[in-house]
Amino acid sequence: MDMLLWVLVVAGFIVSYIGLIYPVLPSPLFLWVSLLIYQFFINPNELSIWFWITMIILTVLLIISDIIINSKAVKRFGGSKWGERMAAVGVIVGSFIIPPFGVIVVPFVLVFITEMVQKEDVEKAFRSSLGALVGFLGGTIAKLIIQTFIIIWFVISVFIW
Repeated sequence: MDMLLWVLVVAGFIVSYIGLIYPVLPSPLFLWVSLLIYQFFINPNELSIWFWITMIILTVLLIISDIIINSKAVKRFGGSKWGERMAAVGVIVGSFIIPPFGVIVVPFVLVFITEMVQKEDVEKAFRSSLGALVGFLGGTIAKLIIQTFIIIWFVISVFIW
């Protein structure tokens, strides 16, 4: 039984990484499922209160970093509020269209069209679209780092401390 539970823990971690490429899969949820399987079914007394407090803080940071980085990048590259919104919609829609490339192409195209409709300037629209691309990639890198840190902390807490 323990072996099956450990397989589920590892599978949750793997799916959380797949969620970086397919944003429709909620990475934080799969991380937490793995942590909670360990806590409630494998060894309920192992992880400290400080571990859980840190995991909550890192999870909030994981969720917020993606939103903030994407929003700031579109804005920094001259995008409008609608451009920011369309970048977010594009990531979600792009998860279903030509995955995993859709999460890059669809937001780019949606922001470009949105900015063209609003500003009617190809250069500014292209620049805003580039911001959507930079924001998505930056957010993905931030999530990758935070997720990896969470998993490493878990492994250290379980096997070393």
